[in-house]
Amino acid sequence: MKIPKFADLILFEDDDLIVINKPAFISSLDERGEGGEISILRLAKQYSEDAQVCHRLDKETSGALIIAKNPEAYRAVSMQFEKRQVNKVYHAVIDGTHVFDNLFVDLPILNVGKGTVTISRQEGKRAETWFQSLKYFKHYTLVECRPVTGRMHQIRIHLATQRASIAGDETYKGKPVYLSAIKRKYHLGKDQEELPIMKRFALHAYEVTFKKLNGEPITIHAPYPKDFETLLKLLEKFDS
Repeated sequence: MKIPKFADLILFEDDDLIVINKPAFISSLDERGEGGEISILRLAKQYSEDAQVCHRLDKETSGALIIAKNPEAYRAVSMQFEKRQVNKVYHAVIDGTHVFDNLFVDLPILNVGKGTVTISRQEGKRAETWFQSLKYFKHYTLVECRPVTGRMHQIRIHLATQRASIAGDETYKGKPVYLSAIKRKYHLGKDQEELPIMKRFALHAYEVTFKKLNGEPITIHAPYPKDFETLLKLLEKFDS
């Protein structure tokens, strides 16, 4: 994978904070046991030596990520996250046609280790997400997801409980999208193996709203990356 230039990822920057459009397949922080692998934290520190990542996105998730350039900024943003004052909006393409009109899901999530979570009413931690359908296709739906809490895999597992897994999210029973499934008379060459339209699950952190250090609120939009945009264009063309 080609390592992006950190400066090319920046959507917003002032003296204290940076918001980037995180590419998929790069971890937010250094992962244990992956010494040589590049992370957003490492790229950020090369750009600004005191940089700290203020929250995480899953490795496969793209989109808006806040980075602090100094300890004061890191504390200020961390406090906003703790008090649930940061508003995050994600877009996801989900399997099936689902009419979510401000659907509220509040199933508690238990982290069972090894990068997986489960729903547990007894031992789980409070987890709340709002869902709104944005666009309908024949076999898929584009959905806006607004997490109130910030549990690991929260959006992914909450959608799975609605039988609306994110396309390509095989951990939670989501199936990859193949062109042959939506395009009529699609033929592959004899010995060709068909690859999914997206090589990851279709989840993008589309927008983040928080307060700068001077108290001024700011909203940053992260444009769709190429793979997400391509998926939507193909669904529009062949599945609407």
